[in-house]
Amino acid sequence: MSTADSGPWWRGAVIYQVYPRSFADGDGDGIGDIAGIRSRLTHLAALGIDAIWFSPWYPSPMADAGYDVADYRDIDPVFGTLAEAEALVAEAHALGIRTIVDVVPNHCSAAHPWFQAALAGGPDAPERELFWFRPGRGPNGDQRPTDWVGEFGGETWTRTVNPDGTPGDWYLHLFAPEQPDFNWDHPRVRAEFEDILRFWFDRGVDGIRIDSAGLLVKDGTLPETLPDRPHPFRDLDGVHEIYRAWRRVADEYPGDRALIGEVWLPDRQRFANYLRPDELHAAFNFDFLGCAWDAAALRESIDATLRAHAPVGAPATWVLSNHDVTRHVTRYGRTDTTFSFAAKREGIPTDLELGTRRARAAALLSLALPGAAYVYQGEELGLWEVEDIPYELRQDPMWERSGRVDPGRDGCRVPLPWSGDAPPFGFSPDGAAAPPWLPQPADWKDRTVRAQTGCPHSMLELYRAAIALRRAEPALGDGTLAWLPTPDRVLAFGREPGFACLVNLSEAAVPLPDHDRLLLASAPVDDLLPPDTAVWLRTR
Repeated sequence: MSTADSGPWWRGAVIYQVYPRSFADGDGDGIGDIAGIRSRLTHLAALGIDAIWFSPWYPSPMADAGYDVADYRDIDPVFGTLAEAEALVAEAHALGIRTIVDVVPNHCSAAHPWFQAALAGGPDAPERELFWFRPGRGPNGDQRPTDWVGEFGGETWTRTVNPDGTPGDWYLHLFAPEQPDFNWDHPRVRAEFEDILRFWFDRGVDGIRIDSAGLLVKDGTLPETLPDRPHPFRDLDGVHEIYRAWRRVADEYPGDRALIGEVWLPDRQRFANYLRPDELHAAFNFDFLGCAWDAAALRESIDATLRAHAPVGAPATWVLSNHDVTRHVTRYGRTDTTFSFAAKREGIPTDLELGTRRARAAALLSLALPGAAYVYQGEELGLWEVEDIPYELRQDPMWERSGRVDPGRDGCRVPLPWSGDAPPFGFSPDGAAAPPWLPQPADWKDRTVRAQTGCPHSMLELYRAAIALRRAEPALGDGTLAWLPTPDRVLAFGREPGFACLVNLSEAAVPLPDHDRLLLASAPVDDLLPPDTAVWLRTR
């Protein structure tokens, strides 16, 4: 990155998210693994990224695609071994690529030894204090302790059965029943996770991505969720003490180890609290991810993001897609180009050609903004959301827990296409024993890495060129911007020295401003900038 000499790497890095199950399959079982990732590191090096963020790869029953962790200090056999993970970290470092691992602190798997001991030991088991076990309401205790609604929708309490077969207490799970929530009021939980951080930092990882970072602390009085009261489990003040302790752990290590939070909060000031100098280094910018393809809305999102980060001195992050949301090629091809889980439904008409054109422009916009940029695997290939996965093949619990209203997240998790004219498109080795764990569209034959490599107008070559320029340009990466005057529905900003980005979100072509040279364009450009097109300009 261009700002490598002016501050810590995480302030201006391009970070690539690998969803291991869907990146590359090395052993032919239809599931991506560490061997597959290692075999494709050259692709990531050629892309020019600064770091890889790995979604969870820990031992897990996979009730929620690995976010139900049974052991935070090992690798699930479906992905490989701990020794392979250590080798991957070392090989990435040799290519100049840092590594970030996912830690899931809000909950664990029901198969975790602590939770198994809590169940086996009955009501008096000391391990129950590490979770949220509570008696039920009503004369027989057969009513849930609260009526809280889960993060996947549905109920948040499951009743246990005592060792003698009688009905027992209930335990809390903000996600699936197979994901019991930890009790972060207990010092043993806090000490355990600080040790987990050290375990991975000792193995050379450069950062920790924190799943559901704002949910850890709960109100122990278990109040119901009401509009006029503080929320009982989202963004409670006590969570900041946890991250101050984590920051002290990270600061024990050399090399600017980073803590990066998944923080979904509409209140920007509350969001910024996680980024104070003694807490997390960065957090994902979901406001920008969910923003409409609209000049005024995007400018407001960018301005508000930079305003929120400035007082705490933290870098902004810019995210277009991830493993939880509808891919932006699809979103940008719809009448409503925003994203929210509440509005996610099947059968929404999509113009993929329009979505792709806008996604190309959005790539140049996001990579030109001040701060760090995140690229979700397949984004660089222009992949769209796969929306016709047969019901019987869907695996995301969100699909069932929403009453089959929310289509779930499988559509953005379909295995990547690498080469060839038909599935599995090089995702698995020749002669693989099993098909990919989710079906790939036949139309992806034009979206493979091999098909796009060397094609000057492909999405892949656009990303390669943009990331290379970002690394070379002293104006890009961390820093500031200044808005430039433009016609309505056009965004333009300058960054010093001598760089400008212009994005036309209107329905008519607009003249390019005075400039010395066109550095990069998301679509062919002459003296006019077409609609849904972005350019990078040398201004002097």
